[in-house]
Amino acid sequence: MANILVVDDELGIRDLLSEILNDEGHAVELAENASQARAARLQARPDLVLLDIWMPDTDGVTLLKEWSSAGLLTMPVVMMSGHATIDTAVEATRIGAMAFLEKPITLQKLLKAVEQGLAKPAEKARPAALNHAPVANDMTVEFAMTGGALAEVCAELGPMPEQSFILDKPLREARDEFEKAYFEFHLAKESGSMTRVAEKTGLERTHLYRKLKQLGVDLSRGKRSQY
Repeated sequence: MANILVVDDELGIRDLLSEILNDEGHAVELAENASQARAARLQARPDLVLLDIWMPDTDGVTLLKEWSSAGLLTMPVVMMSGHATIDTAVEATRIGAMAFLEKPITLQKLLKAVEQGLAKPAEKARPAALNHAPVANDMTVEFAMTGGALAEVCAELGPMPEQSFILDKPLREARDEFEKAYFEFHLAKESGSMTRVAEKTGLERTHLYRKLKQLGVDLSRGKRSQY
């Protein structure tokens, strides 16, 4: 698998992304600011970087520009932010970032971005759409930076089948069966958005992710290819 550097000043984001990527078999290095990211970039030589835009010491776009100017942008970089503007996203793309993930980051988008980033070299990773099309005022930041390449993949799930449960079994087994069906229903209803499912079910995202893994819920729903 790959060596991935996650750069974000929020501990919760770092922990969540690290857990998900570790479960996918990747080695993960963590940095909470640009200073740590510089050191990790030189020591770990990551195959891909997930880089937050807003950080307390040096923002992600400035760090990206620094790497590009120094010839250190030899790996794909995916920018992350919940407050970026389209201008910021476009600037990052022109510097060399391959994609942008808007927070809160859904599981599908994260895994898709990582898969696409690892599939091609950094110099070929930037979306071609921005080089040929003007940026419309009503574009989302993510669409402006990806040309729609990382639009969330939604399964054609159709109506959910009726669920029937066998009650003549131990309570734990019956409860697990119900909880699995319950979470699968909400994942389908919310198109796989972990954030919305967490809000609907009243669980914190990290706890929700662990619960789904424990119950054996298929998070990918067949939407991502195997390495």
